[in-house]
Amino acid sequence: MNPRGEAGPHVLLVEDNPGDAILVREMLRSALADGFQFSHAQSLSGACSLMAEDPTTSCVVLDLSLPDAQGLEALSRLKLAAPNVPVVVLTGLDDERLALSAVQQGAQDYLIKGRVDEHVVGRSIRYAIERKRAEVLLAHQAMHDPLTGLPNRTLFLDRLEQALARSQRHPSSVAVLFLDLDRFKVINDSLGHETGDRLLMELAHRLSGVLRPGDTVARFGGDEFTILCDDIAGERAAAIIAERIAEAIALPFALEDDETFLTASVGIAMSSGAGSRAEGLIRDADAAMYRAKERGKARYEMFDEAMRARAVERLETENALRGAIERQELRVFYQPIVALEDERIVGMEALARWEHPTRGLIEPAGFVALAEETGQILELGAWVLRAACEQAARWRATVPGAESLRMSVNLSARQLAQPNLVDIVGGVLDDVGSDPHDLCLEITEGTVVEDTEGSAAVLAALKRRGVLIAIDDFGTGWASLSLLKRVPADILKVDRSFVTGLGEDPEDTAIVSAVVELANVMGLVAIAEGVETELQIEALRSIGCRYAQGFRFARPQGPADAGDLLSRRVRVPAR
Repeated sequence: MNPRGEAGPHVLLVEDNPGDAILVREMLRSALADGFQFSHAQSLSGACSLMAEDPTTSCVVLDLSLPDAQGLEALSRLKLAAPNVPVVVLTGLDDERLALSAVQQGAQDYLIKGRVDEHVVGRSIRYAIERKRAEVLLAHQAMHDPLTGLPNRTLFLDRLEQALARSQRHPSSVAVLFLDLDRFKVINDSLGHETGDRLLMELAHRLSGVLRPGDTVARFGGDEFTILCDDIAGERAAAIIAERIAEAIALPFALEDDETFLTASVGIAMSSGAGSRAEGLIRDADAAMYRAKERGKARYEMFDEAMRARAVERLETENALRGAIERQELRVFYQPIVALEDERIVGMEALARWEHPTRGLIEPAGFVALAEETGQILELGAWVLRAACEQAARWRATVPGAESLRMSVNLSARQLAQPNLVDIVGGVLDDVGSDPHDLCLEITEGTVVEDTEGSAAVLAALKRRGVLIAIDDFGTGWASLSLLKRVPADILKVDRSFVTGLGEDPEDTAIVSAVVELANVMGLVAIAEGVETELQIEALRSIGCRYAQGFRFARPQGPADAGDLLSRRVRVPAR
């Protein structure tokens, strides 16, 4: 014990020569004057037994000439028994190659008997302990999430691979659960990142508390968590764990002055025998989680063969989409935006289509979300922007009365996050020779929710360039009204889900009327989407909505048909 009453380092000497053992102990007594604990073993097996009984050993001083182990065998067996305990070799074997090999195999130092004193021995032990402590800390940091302390992606993968290997040697099932919080980004943005971090730490604590001993929960990144259930009975057992997780998350999370509630979507994938791979199992669980999220009310979803087929199709689509522009498979269709006063065309919305060589014409729902996820949307979006602006310029030059035609192009979240987006848009406008005011970029709330401030800054820069900004699908998001305070919008496009019931559903009529009035008060233009009937047109005119778009006027169509429609300009025949 040192003068402060604290226990010093616990040194275990492995030495079969009694005289050498006494000498080393006296060296330590002089070198470690602040106090130390001392244990002595005369054999390697005795040392391993002592460490198994008392795990407090701080450092081992090891001779390489022992009754039951010689040379590097002694070191390797000791490291196997206690991998995190530093070892200082103190031996009579004066061999440079042996010394180098010992250090390469994990010894912190190699000392030769008769050539050291108490200062050298004491310093070597202190340095060995500190170096090993730093190594263990760095190894922990490399394998654990700094916020929650949970294993990270790297450690989770390692444990999953080990579990799958065990399941093949001793037939058993392994389950992976992939968990993603619902609407966490909205909560994080509204309550602040510090509060979001506290919620994640509390969630990590709850998840750890509902799992079986030996299960692993890891933070995969952001608000995504993965759970490894080794040697599990089957799908029902995994489902019970998912239900316990959902119940734990459903309890209120206490904040400083209030409570908040979270929900999560969970996907489950089970190993399927010798062919199971760690990355594939995680991917399957991720796919099942997205299926649960799509279903909305589902707490969890089990990966099945139907999902596997969709996953295969998704991979095939992703691969086929690469190079689609070079192969000239992409098309731009155009849907008119009309003035309700006389149904003349005032603008066109550009809509991407993919003419797949075997699947035919694919609408945006079949590939745009995938392109966004994989990053291919950047190339695709830039191509659509240029093609649409060039087509609009041709129409303005060749169609009488179309000189002020406005082209609307959708903008994705990844495009909006591009540092050079303003330059890209400006470059297209300059190359085409178009007035920036004749281009309208459409965004949805989901486009800007991840980085509202950054997105607002980019949109403001585009607006200064003269480009118009429209908020698409207005009224369907969680923060549509607050979005108007941050985003420099010019146009509100009323979502089709509200337009559908116009003239029949009083609630839909009231909502559309309120949005139109809001737009008028804020000096914005309201455009109703999804108009299909005369009754809807009459209702829109009665509430003062001046512009609309939908199948009642025209479906999206290729440049030639859209050009013919534009040349007639007014009163598209009723369908």
